[in-house]
Amino acid sequence: MILAFLAILAGFVLLMWSADRFVDGAAATAKHAGMPSLLIGMVIVGFGTSAPEMVVSAMAALDGSPGLALGNAYGSNIANTGLILGATAIVIPLTVNSKIIRKELPLLLALTCVTAAFFWNGGLSRLESVILLAGFFGLIGWSIYSALRGKGDVIEGEFDSELEEHAMPLGKALFWVVAGLILLVVSSRILVWGAVTIAHQLGVSDLIIGLTIVALGTSLPELAATVAAARKGEHDIAIGNVVGSNMFNLLAVVGIAGAIAPMPSVPPELISRDWPMVMGLTIALFIFGYGFRKPHGRINRFEGAALLAAYLAYTGYLIYEITDAAL
Repeated sequence: MILAFLAILAGFVLLMWSADRFVDGAAATAKHAGMPSLLIGMVIVGFGTSAPEMVVSAMAALDGSPGLALGNAYGSNIANTGLILGATAIVIPLTVNSKIIRKELPLLLALTCVTAAFFWNGGLSRLESVILLAGFFGLIGWSIYSALRGKGDVIEGEFDSELEEHAMPLGKALFWVVAGLILLVVSSRILVWGAVTIAHQLGVSDLIIGLTIVALGTSLPELAATVAAARKGEHDIAIGNVVGSNMFNLLAVVGIAGAIAPMPSVPPELISRDWPMVMGLTIALFIFGYGFRKPHGRINRFEGAALLAAYLAYTGYLIYEITDAAL
């Protein structure tokens, strides 16, 4: 058990560090290639911050633990919205000025509904997973289109500042793209082994471990990016990180797991307990962030506290289930 906990801790630390290096290297490489900053921010950085969830999902599916992959996807969305945005908004109320982000909020809400529909038959087939992955590539295409058409959007200036801050020579950038990706795979393998070992020794499902320990760990890159952006006044990047990551989780993370290891049956509590939590937080984020009949959306301190309280209550219930199973 001690070795498994050490594996999780080491996996988290290496995962965070390698994801950060991979994102910086990929963004700098794209900048050297002449890509517009808005396109880099929406596609390259958005993809990179979700890389930990994607790689962990693939490793879990390959190891025969699809429940861990599903828990990672849904748990990450819950942590992104409830913990990360909630805690950030309590300290620094977040304003949504970007028209692109305001368009993504209803899209996230729609994807949350559509992806859940695949689970209502009690399983997830390879065909359904391929459809999710096709939706992911469609989302990438839409992001590219939005970035190319979004010249002058508020978020473009924020991405310009971020890219200037993390500029690096091309050789160094390419090195970190390759090294970061290799380390992502290695750290994910270590993390998945530790998580599965602990789940089996505690007698709880892989889903529960994925929703709690693994989801929190793979959300740490989004936490770091969101807090850093909010402190610099880059509110649209802060919210955009979470919205983009949540969409990637629903489509790519679940799709990758199901394509590798189709799931004839999924835990019923995923639909009865976890999906309603994801949906509730997504609806709240849409209402707070869209700003109906206003020039911009805003997540104030009270709304941030509500998101955080929902996350803590949900996580507390899961911890109770883990403790009850262990006893």
